[in-house]
Amino acid sequence: MSETTLVSREQTQLKLDRRAPIAAKYMAATPYTMADRLEDCARDFGERTFLTEGDVRYTYAQFNQRANQVARALHEQGVKKGDVVAMAIENRAAFFFAWFGIAKLGAVVAFINTHVAGKPLVHALEVTSASHVIVGEECAERFAQTDGLNTTLTYWHWPDESRPAAAGVLEQFGADLQALAMTEDGAPVPLAWREGVLAGDTAQYIFTSGTTGLPKAAVISHARWLMAGDSMQVLWEITKDDCFYCFLPLYHGAASMSLTATAMAAGARIVVRRKFSRSEFWSDIRAHDITFCQYVGEICRFLLSVPAADNDKDHTLRKMAGTGLTPEIWQQWTGRFGADFQIFEGWGGTESNTNTINLDNRIGSCGRVPYWEKTNLRLVRFDQAKGDSIRDENGFLQLAGVDEPGEAIGMVIQYPGVVAGRFEGYTNVEASEKKLLRNVFQEGDVWWTSGDLLRCDEDGYCWFVDRIGDTFRWKSENVSTMEVSDALGDFNGLDAITVYGVQVPGHGGRAGMAALVMHEDAQFEPKAFWDMAIARLPRYAAPQFVRLMDTPDMTGNYKLRKVDLQKQGYDAAQTSDPLFVRNDKLQTYVPLTATAVEEALRG
Repeated sequence: MSETTLVSREQTQLKLDRRAPIAAKYMAATPYTMADRLEDCARDFGERTFLTEGDVRYTYAQFNQRANQVARALHEQGVKKGDVVAMAIENRAAFFFAWFGIAKLGAVVAFINTHVAGKPLVHALEVTSASHVIVGEECAERFAQTDGLNTTLTYWHWPDESRPAAAGVLEQFGADLQALAMTEDGAPVPLAWREGVLAGDTAQYIFTSGTTGLPKAAVISHARWLMAGDSMQVLWEITKDDCFYCFLPLYHGAASMSLTATAMAAGARIVVRRKFSRSEFWSDIRAHDITFCQYVGEICRFLLSVPAADNDKDHTLRKMAGTGLTPEIWQQWTGRFGADFQIFEGWGGTESNTNTINLDNRIGSCGRVPYWEKTNLRLVRFDQAKGDSIRDENGFLQLAGVDEPGEAIGMVIQYPGVVAGRFEGYTNVEASEKKLLRNVFQEGDVWWTSGDLLRCDEDGYCWFVDRIGDTFRWKSENVSTMEVSDALGDFNGLDAITVYGVQVPGHGGRAGMAALVMHEDAQFEPKAFWDMAIARLPRYAAPQFVRLMDTPDMTGNYKLRKVDLQKQGYDAAQTSDPLFVRNDKLQTYVPLTATAVEEALRG
């Protein structure tokens, strides 16, 4: 839809209301799990292709058989209902086989980020209380290089022909689980192995993709996974004829929950790729007739950086879901690759108990709340200068007004047996409690707090503003890093931009700094960047400093990481990257020196 065409509130609400029967379907005591869903899929869609990896395809029936084989092998190795099995495997068929093999035993799977080693890896195994670990060969060297791993755990490895480990590494991580599984038949596993496991029980742990500190392990129940898939299947209008492109890491919630659960709810196909590739993206789409993919905003920016081709609009991709797609990139995307895209920009999180989703194709919006009384989401006033919520004379929080940035919070549903709207928390009780606000609008109520600032316009559309920790104050004004990134994201030759605030000795607040990654064949033009920044932003918001990097600092889920950049600031002693400071008298950015900084800040 255009910026001026509005869908009625009633129309949007009718779409959202299609989720209501799903919430009632999965109660905590419902005797239905992820394993049951797979077995139903094998019965209903048995001969349909479920998974494609390269040139190899697996039907739903074959997938179910492989999961049965893994379950039987693990059972022989002593894994039982309630055990926690950690696994570190990249996006490939093995991930699915191991994952659902664990589920068939009524055990809990802990997804380990395939990029971590050292202290974060030790931490991940400790906080999930894992007793068994499956190590993909592609991850084995990271495990081998990590000091302090618990040697009392049971380890297995899963071979990877395309990413062989160095000689002697695999032997450190137990038997070959793939080989053990292939000795088992694929017959249905005894239901007694998971007897008593209910929808409200824990199915898996997914680590949040935080950009600071050690990540927390979010608790995901079978019901939450099932509801995610059933809800998205309805809202995205997915059928058995759809094909999903899975390149976001499966150890995160987007791919393992929204994508996989939705595909299985509809009997649709999944094409899995190890990692995102901008050079292979469209060839994969065309080769496999892919209709749906997930994104983060930076991925769309990367794809737009590829030189235009005559066949840019010749493809089957029609639907996309994700976060971080700015209005500018959104419009560039549809202008170049086709105007028929349905883009489901959303807001929420792995652990959140509430969310928004844009069902109306409203450019730049992360969702709509047609009627607040029909959702557990609220936006509350937040003092960005003090970094705290604004309370009334009675100590209660206040609702944000129209277009006023407010922190998004979700009322925790506390009805016995109800899963929808509850906060399932983290493995760490203290971490869970820190995410809860009590006595928010009245005595005794409990709300989950997101740490995100959103605003809602007069038509009920929500717009992401920033993470609370990312927003900063400079010259007594609040600066949204998201808004600065959006304003400068189409700078000529730019591949990626990360905006953050840095401390400046002798000055209050934090000055804006932009870390830029330019295309290989592009040069940073300081004058042109100054012109764009001053033209599009207030002077207090235009980046005071610029850092040129070879590659963006990103999480495994393609989210920009800021914590190290903030610590390093504009200290030339901590980086060899070229640094610049804004000089408004000269109307350009100049190479950073102590004198240049002093002159720029004085001016």
